[in-house]
Amino acid sequence: MTKYENIIHWKQVEPVEMFPGFFRRTLAITDSMMIVEFRALAGASVPEHQHPHEQTGYVVEGQMNLTIDGQTVTVIEGDSYAIPGGVLHGAEFDVDCVIIDCFSPPREDYMPPKPAEKPAKGPDSKYK
Repeated sequence: MTKYENIIHWKQVEPVEMFPGFFRRTLAITDSMMIVEFRALAGASVPEHQHPHEQTGYVVEGQMNLTIDGQTVTVIEGDSYAIPGGVLHGAEFDVDCVIIDCFSPPREDYMPPKPAEKPAKGPDSKYK
């Protein structure tokens, strides 16, 4: 098993703007799953795309027009959804929205950057 942090503090995670007005925060990760918070501003959209990862989600706040495999449905606060791996999907946001998605397996492209390794320190270190 890969060593991951057990506790992730939301305020310490830098948001990534994936598309204009659509932001991602990658939160907890294990070897088999990943949880991600997305925040969308009104007018934002996520183009239709597909990936091999299974994806489930929950609308925390707001609403979105979610298209899965050619069918568009408006999902509102409290609704959840499931998208099998390999299925075409996308979203449009008429209002501000907060959603939480889980991916399995974790998406490599959503992994936070690894901290730079620090050189050894101490009197015997050749890295002074």
